[in-house]
Amino acid sequence: MGKSGILIEIPGLGKRDINTIVSDYTGTLSCAGRLVPGVKEKLMRLLEVVDIHIVSSDSFGTAAQELAGIVRPHILGKERHDLEKQEYVKELDVRHVAAFGNGNNDRLLLKTVKESDGLAIAVDNGEGCAIDALTSANLFIVGAANALNLLLEVRSCKATLRY
Repeated sequence: MGKSGILIEIPGLGKRDINTIVSDYTGTLSCAGRLVPGVKEKLMRLLEVVDIHIVSSDSFGTAAQELAGIVRPHILGKERHDLEKQEYVKELDVRHVAAFGNGNNDRLLLKTVKESDGLAIAVDNGEGCAIDALTSANLFIVGAANALNLLLEVRSCKATLRY
């Protein structure tokens, strides 16, 4: 039996039925290579209802260690991480994806999810958020814990995105 997923009904934007999270690691869930406080617990709660994929350049080389016991990250190759992330998400049912990212190499991931009627969230965790990532998302939020809360408490997401 599959996981229950997360249903978000957003007036003016439509229904988002999320069963998979695809997230960057560096700068999105972490700061200076370390998971932001509270993120591990929120990821564990979300794992009960959705599948989670972490797709990262892993700039600090800490993703596997920091995410141990939660999820095994997919570490990207050496070139065009933006295209690698886009291709990765296209292998999934994109309209049921919530994507999180902050860098230029997340822009195509976010854009693909947004254009497929998934949920694309740009996150600043203290290392900045590239303008192209920001404009490719449905919304922008400060802090990984706050970003994950949008899926744990869907009324907040609905309130932000409603028309």
